[in-house]
Amino acid sequence: MSEAGGQKALGAGAFYGAVQSRLEQCDAIFTDLRHTLPRKLPSHSHELPFFAVLMEGLYGERYGREERQFRPFTVHFRPAGVPHQDEIGPPGVRFFEIEIRPGWRERLQDCSAALDVARDDCKGGELLWLAMKLFWEVQSVGIPDDLTIESLLADLMAAAARMPREDKFERPTWLGRIIEKLAVEYTGRLTLDELSREAGVHPVHLSRVFRRRIGEGIGEHVHRLRVRAACEQMREPEVSIAEISVALGFADQSHFTRAFRRVVGMTPVAFRSQL
Repeated sequence: MSEAGGQKALGAGAFYGAVQSRLEQCDAIFTDLRHTLPRKLPSHSHELPFFAVLMEGLYGERYGREERQFRPFTVHFRPAGVPHQDEIGPPGVRFFEIEIRPGWRERLQDCSAALDVARDDCKGGELLWLAMKLFWEVQSVGIPDDLTIESLLADLMAAAARMPREDKFERPTWLGRIIEKLAVEYTGRLTLDELSREAGVHPVHLSRVFRRRIGEGIGEHVHRLRVRAACEQMREPEVSIAEISVALGFADQSHFTRAFRRVVGMTPVAFRSQL
């Protein structure tokens, strides 16, 4: 750890909290990190850019001028050297951290891509599931396969680099209302006509603009919200998969299983066994 102008800078592989395990492979450092008590951490930055997957607990962050809150099964990317301050919620948190060494930056530049701004995936999108595949690979018994790790890292960084930069000033005002409505009512029986009335635009225009701005269709977006919520609920062993599927608005358990497999790449039963 070093300090510059009172700002703490954490070196490669260094984090506040208790490190449960650490692995360095394929120009990346993978850290299983835990905090057992709620606390506010000092403002700090990191030497290396990193992805952080929140596996358990609640976590708040002051980053630049914004304050953000994260729940389990969300992931965020932060560039190197940017100050931020974290707050650990009760009863503590578990993170899977993926730090990226400079060699990957050069590879991205070779294909005209860059990871130079923060990225968040709080809706169960592609970024989360690529990071989760890395978690399962790193945590598996034996030495993780280099080619598998390297391929997943390349896919993860490519997915983050192509995420659209959110510009709230350029997108239509009605789109923000629709996104907020879906975030709250994703378990309900929403229809395109209902959403278009809320937006005040034609259903076809709504569907087209949503896909262009968000990068996926409305139905796909809702399924991802439901699947991410299902992952959080599956951490509670007393709740059955059938109960989860009904509570989240799926027609039945078979419908839930198909949607879950399409998003996560495995069945709900297999996912729960991994947890």
